[in-house]
Amino acid sequence: MDADSSGASCVITTDSEGSRLARQSSHVQSIELRTYVFLDSLQPQLAAYMGTVSQGFLPIPGDACLWLEVSPGMAVHRVTDIALKASTVRLGQMIVERAFGSLALYHRDQSNVLHSGDVVLEAIGSRVERRSRCEVSWTEIIRAITPDHAVLINRQNRRGSMIQAGMSMFILETEPAGYVLIAANEAEKGSNITVVDVKAVGAFGRLTLAGREGDVEEAAAAAMRAINHINNSAS
Repeated sequence: MDADSSGASCVITTDSEGSRLARQSSHVQSIELRTYVFLDSLQPQLAAYMGTVSQGFLPIPGDACLWLEVSPGMAVHRVTDIALKASTVRLGQMIVERAFGSLALYHRDQSNVLHSGDVVLEAIGSRVERRSRCEVSWTEIIRAITPDHAVLINRQNRRGSMIQAGMSMFILETEPAGYVLIAANEAEKGSNITVVDVKAVGAFGRLTLAGREGDVEEAAAAAMRAINHINNSAS
């Protein structure tokens, strides 16, 4: 039959192409969800800190943010592609590490961010409840930091605010790393503290906050409530 004589058109999928598509779907569903962190409203200091390390679009205070960490590392490219095509979210960061990959999505509208997250979860065959639990490797409040200690912390950290001698300091180390973001955001919501350092990539996440003793204690409590909520919702 002449191809031009028919108004209908179709796409013929060969056996080999069908197998390829099946393999692609299988690969996507083999992606492990390590971290799924939704921040409803980025607080000013955390937004500013994330902007200093952002290689893509910069976040502003009040933006909704979704931080995802997946394994293997290169799978983050597929996850990023799915998320960006699902809504009008903006890509702030995408990091490929040795074993893991992470990305940060921003938008003023929470529903856009949540929709992209839902589409990603459906594509990889996962749920928020199946994310990894947050293991707290270390947490502590150190009161009345000495001048020598403060100077070394400030020299090691070039992105956040400085800690001053006499301040108290809250430190938190988590695995996976991305969970320090929700700890930092909730701590800033709950207390008048200074964000010194927030490292959300690597094998471990590390958070350093500073301020007056009472403020730091309130911030630490808010941070740990956020971590406990993550673990209570994990399956």
